[in-house]
Amino acid sequence: MDDKLSIKVNIADRYYPLKVERNDEEKIRKAARLINDKVLQYRQRFSDKDLVDFMAMASLQFVTKVLEMEEQADNTDFYNEIKQIETDIYTFIETK
Repeated sequence: MDDKLSIKVNIADRYYPLKVERNDEEKIRKAARLINDKVLQYRQRFSDKDLVDFMAMASLQFVTKVLEMEEQADNTDFYNEIKQIETDIYTFIETK
């Protein structure tokens, strides 16, 4: 049984047909809404630019946020490793 779903998403007044996993549909539709909201904000703020500029600025903003989140995730792993080493050291000291 194919768990793929055919949907169309509207991004910046263009429709894109996609085949997605059923459990990803809501996430993809939400992503399209967020992109459209950001493009609309740029349209209202910079009326002298074209749609490609708005899409580029929205993309830059979203990818920057993703990179920040990846960096935070990397720091969390590092912090957890340090805490584990600290615990191991205390355990070693207590057994001596």
